[in-house]
Amino acid sequence: MANSISEPPVILLVLLIIAGDLAIPYTGMISEIIKTIKNWGERMEIPEKLSSELKNVSGLKIRRNEPLASHTTMEVGGPADLFLQPMKSQAMTAVIDKLNSYQFPYFLLGGGSNVIAADRGIRGAVISTRKLQQIKIQGELATVEAGVLLSDFCQELAEAGLSGLEFASGIPGTLGGAIYMNAGAYGGEIKDCLQSAEVLTAEGWSQTLTAEELELEYRSSLLQQQNLIALSASFKLRKRPSSEIKAEIQGLKARRWASQPMDQPSAGSTFKRPPGHYAGSLIEESGLKGYRIGGAMVSSKHAGFIVNTGGATARDIIELMLEIKEKVYQKFGVRLKPEPRLIGEFDKLPY
Repeated sequence: MANSISEPPVILLVLLIIAGDLAIPYTGMISEIIKTIKNWGERMEIPEKLSSELKNVSGLKIRRNEPLASHTTMEVGGPADLFLQPMKSQAMTAVIDKLNSYQFPYFLLGGGSNVIAADRGIRGAVISTRKLQQIKIQGELATVEAGVLLSDFCQELAEAGLSGLEFASGIPGTLGGAIYMNAGAYGGEIKDCLQSAEVLTAEGWSQTLTAEELELEYRSSLLQQQNLIALSASFKLRKRPSSEIKAEIQGLKARRWASQPMDQPSAGSTFKRPPGHYAGSLIEESGLKGYRIGGAMVSSKHAGFIVNTGGATARDIIELMLEIKEKVYQKFGVRLKPEPRLIGEFDKLPY
């Protein structure tokens, strides 16, 4: 395998995923990663011994050259060299330990919302948490694994007559990604009910952290700062009639469908809320509702969303984000900051 890159185009290698979902980068030096890549955009060679060891991990599904468009809500993204799906937390721990031992770069992916994957795909491994699906309810305490969708978890809580996360019922993505980003909506945030989380360090060590130790703030957490992986979490809830919870969830769903482009592929809100403003309002007042580049379009229902109208590429989306940022800054002097995580290799970034 070649150890250098021969006059590649200018490419930015983005090492974060989330997300909605989760985003955990390889912990080694970037120079070490570059040395393992034959040429930009080309598939990484997977050491034969690593491949053999991964096949021996119990409860692990392995795919090669898996298109990420199939695993992101924006429905864009090229192939991941190695796509790994642990079926249980023990397999997750074993996988990370083996990848680390070979200094093989990996990325963690949950439900694929709040993520834009590059057209070139991702060099290295993508670990999907979607098969970590256990939910345990004891009294007013609910413990859930990171791969469970927020919508599914909220429905389980409604059936059990447990209240506190109704606001999260329509947020796309998994519990792991929600904790990573301290997801929120309609005045509520994940930190409001979170009691603790079992996390895995990038080196493979497991520990339990309290909600306070997780340092949950607006779209921020200790998981982002220290590249921690959420395996499971416990929530302290309160009793409430199941019928009332279901009615509230249904009402919030109706509000969401009435105001957001729920029927089109997107990565959720395109930009974070700037202080004193709403990103969607700034974009709409800049005359950009319905504006498009290629298959990517500013939603005609809610300007805070970019949607895939069919056949969009990650390049289309990035170009549109850059155009939006420029026009909003020219009109209002406000610099918008992207909310979705960008994963893979991009020629430009909207930062």
